[in-house]
Amino acid sequence: MLKNIGFLGLGTVGRHMAANLTKGHYDLTVYDSDPSVVAELVKQGASGATTPREAAKGRDMVVLIRPEKERLRPDIYGPDGLFSGIAAGTIEEAANHRVMFLDAPVWGTKEHAANGLLTILTGGDPALVGRCRELFSFFGLNIIHVGGIGDATRMKFIVNLVQAELMQALAEGLVFGEKMGFSADKILEVLACGGVASPLFHSKGRTMARGDFTRNLALKYVHEQLELVMEKAKKLGLTLPGAEAACKIYEQADKDGRGEEDYSAIIKVLRT
Repeated sequence: MLKNIGFLGLGTVGRHMAANLTKGHYDLTVYDSDPSVVAELVKQGASGATTPREAAKGRDMVVLIRPEKERLRPDIYGPDGLFSGIAAGTIEEAANHRVMFLDAPVWGTKEHAANGLLTILTGGDPALVGRCRELFSFFGLNIIHVGGIGDATRMKFIVNLVQAELMQALAEGLVFGEKMGFSADKILEVLACGGVASPLFHSKGRTMARGDFTRNLALKYVHEQLELVMEKAKKLGLTLPGAEAACKIYEQADKDGRGEEDYSAIIKVLRT
């Protein structure tokens, strides 16, 4: 049974994932480069680590949460890094260190993470997925095995692409409709009744109508995800016109200083 857990990366989503694990009676040790976030989790019952090595040492499993485009840094490979403390056989992240690994990107927002409603895409040995399923269930509603190592990340590219383009379509629809004299509420009411109805349109449309762009999923991360999609498409020899258009809008919003806002803030670019 997996009981001693190391958790690294307490960002917008990671801190809520870790907080949910404190409810599961796990021996949880957390690390982040921001000591104030570690202190917050310690108040909720976790133990705090001052280095990645300390968080990983002697653990049954280590969970590492990183933004998708962030480079691996010394906190993973350095003398006080994760791999200097991790034991062979621990379920974590790199086969070349004789460590069992699941490729397991998460999909969802801060609200999904806080309420244990994330979707977890898993790639790797199905037996390992089975061993991790109970722990994952504390922060994930859907745990989907999609193939081998790397397949979950590739599947996440598809999710990122569709999610970003849906937000662009919603933003364009609202701006276009407003210019024709319709209220955002009326537009959303109509969209909710037809074949294009979606949970994203319902939740994000309402916050956009209120002018609330409080960060739930940071715009800068969606922009980075789209750039990764475009890089992958180029390697595959594909042209994705919709993704190219969306990427330019997110890029402009990021340049305008909206990277820390919610990704629905791309509507501000269309309104200028």
